[in-house]
Amino acid sequence: MDIVGLAAPANAIEAIFHRQRSLSRTAPPPDLAERLDRLRRLRGLLASHEEAFASAISDDFGHRPAIETMLTETLFLLGEIKHTVRSLKGWMAPRRVATQLQFWPAKNRLLPQPLGVVGVIAPWNYPLQLTLAPAIGAIAAGNRVMIKPSEFAPRFAGLLREAVGKSFDATELAVTGIENGVAEVFSALPFDHLVFTGSTKVGRIVAAAAGRNLTPVTLELGGKSPVIVDRSADVAKVAERVAYAKLLNAGQTCIAPDYVFVPEAMRDALAEQLQSAMTRMIGSAPANPDYTSIISDRHYARLDGLVADAVARGAGLVQPQAIDTAAWKSRRKFPPTILLGAKPEMAIMQEEIFGPVLPIMSYRDAGEPIAYVNAHDRPLALYWFGEDTATRDDVLARTVSGGATINDCLLHFAQVNQPMGGVGASGCGAYHGPWGFDAFSKLKPVFYRSPLNRFADAYPPYGPKIARLIKLIRFVS
Repeated sequence: MDIVGLAAPANAIEAIFHRQRSLSRTAPPPDLAERLDRLRRLRGLLASHEEAFASAISDDFGHRPAIETMLTETLFLLGEIKHTVRSLKGWMAPRRVATQLQFWPAKNRLLPQPLGVVGVIAPWNYPLQLTLAPAIGAIAAGNRVMIKPSEFAPRFAGLLREAVGKSFDATELAVTGIENGVAEVFSALPFDHLVFTGSTKVGRIVAAAAGRNLTPVTLELGGKSPVIVDRSADVAKVAERVAYAKLLNAGQTCIAPDYVFVPEAMRDALAEQLQSAMTRMIGSAPANPDYTSIISDRHYARLDGLVADAVARGAGLVQPQAIDTAAWKSRRKFPPTILLGAKPEMAIMQEEIFGPVLPIMSYRDAGEPIAYVNAHDRPLALYWFGEDTATRDDVLARTVSGGATINDCLLHFAQVNQPMGGVGASGCGAYHGPWGFDAFSKLKPVFYRSPLNRFADAYPPYGPKIARLIKLIRFVS
């Protein structure tokens, strides 16, 4: 089958795009059977390469537990495909829309149609899930898809290219190379829709490039997702759930808890419980096979710098006891780190952390966390812990975030019937389940006129008939 090679030059990428685009304009839209066939082939690809994908991803990170890849990537995608296959016939059906009385007995319908060619620029932190999840929605909607994997996950990118090339023709689904310059060429192509997952900084560049072609974009970015702990919360439960969410993939998750707001009187107790929970989960030695490495030396050094800056500015440092810095660094594993007394002027509070470092800020008045969140870029996720429903609803009403989970973290992302997307600096657009199908479709409104309708009464020459028609319209409107 024809594929785009891992080191394909720019003209090869453009060539496959134009082949996909031409077919999207000239061939009939894929029917239900064709779409289901593509989804089932994708499911087969995932199932047959599950172990190989996990191994390649682990090699790219330096180490990542296969169980984390299975839980956060493979099972998520298999569930998404299963839900999509079961639901696709209904999603594709014309949708009934109410018709105003004056147009009866005519009817309105929304017809879902494929947009054409959807591009996906994928990140490295969940290279399998965040590459194929948008592709599932795009394929379900009847589109042709091109994927540009992350250069930070070269082993996975090569394996994905090979696997896709064996299961799909490049006019259906193609994977590009990852060499220098490919991202710029890819983002400049006039896709019918472009999905980017990554940092806000790069997202702005991608959006600007897409804007030159008036290409609509779905941007899944990140930012600083807060945890707000209410006075009514159970500190032990908060600590366990936040610790898990922060240590999963070593914090390299776009919706990971980025910092915690806790009542002043509960701060030290929470810090103690967090440290205890983190130690239970991954121990205090870097050799633990259940703990993921940081993706690169550059990212590791960045985390080191953020922690050093916070400590220099007065933050209290909480890490595993008797830490052997060299041993952790040699495995590129960053020790779980809690920073007490974080302040807004610290560098760690100015940018997304993307690592297992958790700043804690305390408050006295319940309005303080809300004011702080609203004074900064809108986060991709917000987490609230407590039992006081009035305070909970006040926080939800007065803050805007891409999504929220109450009394836990991350879980809103896993809901197949809920959209996943950011807002403002944390992104735009959304996908997953029916939301993904709609994001990658044109819902075309169609009006079917009835021969019984008296629209001719509105044609010139105007006379008594138009007066009666206007009177009717005023009455029914």
